[in-house]
Amino acid sequence: MTPNNTPSTPSSPPSSPSSPSPSSPSPSSSSLAGIPVPDSRLAREATELVRDVTDDLIYHHSHRVYLFGAHHGLRHNLAFDPELLYVGALFHDLGLTEKFRTSQQRFEIDGADEARAFLTARGIPEDRARLVWEGIALHTTPEIPHHMAPEIALVTAGVELDVLGIGYDTLPPETREAVVAAHPRPDFKPRILRAFHAGLAHRPQTAFGNVKADVLDRFEADYTRPNFVRIIEDSPWPA
Repeated sequence: MTPNNTPSTPSSPPSSPSSPSPSSPSPSSSSLAGIPVPDSRLAREATELVRDVTDDLIYHHSHRVYLFGAHHGLRHNLAFDPELLYVGALFHDLGLTEKFRTSQQRFEIDGADEARAFLTARGIPEDRARLVWEGIALHTTPEIPHHMAPEIALVTAGVELDVLGIGYDTLPPETREAVVAAHPRPDFKPRILRAFHAGLAHRPQTAFGNVKADVLDRFEADYTRPNFVRIIEDSPWPA
């Protein structure tokens, strides 16, 4: 995620192998506000899994991330695989769910691992599943995803729009209204912050060096933000 309100435009990210043209959705798709939505068996199974393990907050947020990310890709004429982007968007916050309340790795990695296991179990080649893993693992890392394959960059673009409002003014109002009508966001700002806190409170060390440290700083009274300079100065090296 980027820390300002300027939309991140991909600077000619590398194309992923075998990505279809975004202007030619597969036969197994529907659409919402002109945005193709995968409706293949793989997409339906991903939807069912995420519906079963998330609440309405994460479920609808994840769908908006896909729709906003895909819209961004279409607007910038990027060739991306809608199925892979869909799985990346739907799984990107699974690490915040109850299943991972004892995990000690970054929540992004929890979601990325789940997505890769889901895809490889269904015969998706490892190099394609890796794109989804990277898209989820990097979605809270500023700038870098936008220089990577579209399936990676567009997860971040969708998250940035739905959570931070980056690119809000570039989205046609009718598209925004249609997406929010299908996937509502009542009281989204305080609710998503509470979800971030609940998913991070037991593993505060994983917020070091990323934007989620701000969540713990706001909601954890005893949280002390690690200081990179102090870590260097206090390392065991004599000089």
